Amino acid sequence: MQPTDLVTLNMRELDRLKVIQAVVDRMLKPGLAAERLHLTVRQVERLVLRYKQAGAGGVGSAARGRPGNRKLDEATAYRALILIRDRYADFGPTLACEKLRECHGLTLSKETVRHLMTDAGLWIPRKQRPPKIHQPRNRRSCLGELIQIDGSDHRWFEDRAPACTLLVFIDDATSRLMTLRFTATESTFSYFEATRQYIEAHGKPVALYSDRASVFHCNKPASTPGKGVTQYGRALYELNVDTLCANSSQAKGRVERANLTLQDRLVKELRLRKIDTKEAANAYAPHFIADFNGRFGKAPRSAFNAHRPLRDDEDLDLILTCRVSRCVSATLTVQYDRVMYLLDDTPLNRGLIHHYLDVLEYPDGRIEIRANGSALTYRQYDRLSDIDQGAVVDNKRLGHVLEVAQQVQMERDNRRISGSPSRTNQGEPVKPKMRANNTRKQRALTQADLNGIILRTAELRAAAVGK
Repeated sequence: MQPTDLVTLNMRELDRLKVIQAVVDRMLKPGLAAERLHLTVRQVERLVLRYKQAGAGGVGSAARGRPGNRKLDEATAYRALILIRDRYADFGPTLACEKLRECHGLTLSKETVRHLMTDAGLWIPRKQRPPKIHQPRNRRSCLGELIQIDGSDHRWFEDRAPACTLLVFIDDATSRLMTLRFTATESTFSYFEATRQYIEAHGKPVALYSDRASVFHCNKPASTPGKGVTQYGRALYELNVDTLCANSSQAKGRVERANLTLQDRLVKELRLRKIDTKEAANAYAPHFIADFNGRFGKAPRSAFNAHRPLRDDEDLDLILTCRVSRCVSATLTVQYDRVMYLLDDTPLNRGLIHHYLDVLEYPDGRIEIRANGSALTYRQYDRLSDIDQGAVVDNKRLGHVLEVAQQVQMERDNRRISGSPSRTNQGEPVKPKMRANNTRKQRALTQADLNGIILRTAELRAAAVGK
């Protein structure tokens, strides 16, 4: 055996070499060697013959040193690398692989493209990239210059009540809690209520700093009316308050750390005072804020207060609403949230045909239609109006059938699209109502269900009479 032969063998082949050498030295039978190596006896005999002819190198793989059967052609690899370097140098491997296949007819795996780009220095694997450094940011100078806001969904009342959301407004300069409000969900209307509470207590801040939730940031600008501006962003723009969206949770770490503190201290305070409702918790919130700020609040670098009062022309009732634009049809109707609103037939309203006006929805569920700065009178035609069972049929035999139909209709999702708490019953059990379906498909299904139920009831009644 040559010492240089052992250099080309891996650990598995070295173990195989020891067994084969034992067979050659007649210290182990081929059958036992085959069981130990998980090979057939015939294969062991072949290895013994190759060992006698070529020494230890005969036990190794015969394909070592040869190109693989699936090795990429050098010409294809060179062409792909030239295309990537010239056109897709700043592309990722996955996107570059797709463009090579779609635009140039080169079908390569993304891992092959990744290796080509890595060897050429066009792509750095994530494990080899230097870590991102998040340097600390100095606090703002004065109170009200920057307010960080966030919603924390937590079991604030533990097992005494269902989980709810706490909206937190904290000042960046002083770490003082400015507003705490318990709500059912983190929605636009809940932030409207919390913002009204903040402005009425402190005034208008310079800027609000939030995450990229759908309330603050439009993730799909093409599907949102108003050129990608959310309702909350539109309201703050009218109040002359800037909105900033953080790209990471660490960027608004002040409010994130405040949430952790509140989930510890506030939960225990609510337990000691036996508070288990959102209304009682909102009433206790000012006392907790005063104690919290006295313990953890910091003095600002500047004594100037950046809060601004409301102007005379700024009406919070009109600004903090869900406002959408709707076009008046030729029949003087406006549709919003599955409801049709009929305008009065007047010369002034006729001039609005095929023109857009504003439909305002208030947090309490009121709907107001405004055009040219004035409210219009309307009549409501609700496509989801309740069905009067007595008006549909006056037959006691169909009572059970109508009960089943009512249950089927209750299971369908006929909720309003709007997020108004009063229109969606946020935080309250939904009352059972029988809603009329508003599409032809749903009406057809309802009629088919009724026909099947009536037919089945008639068959059962006929069978009972026959007996």
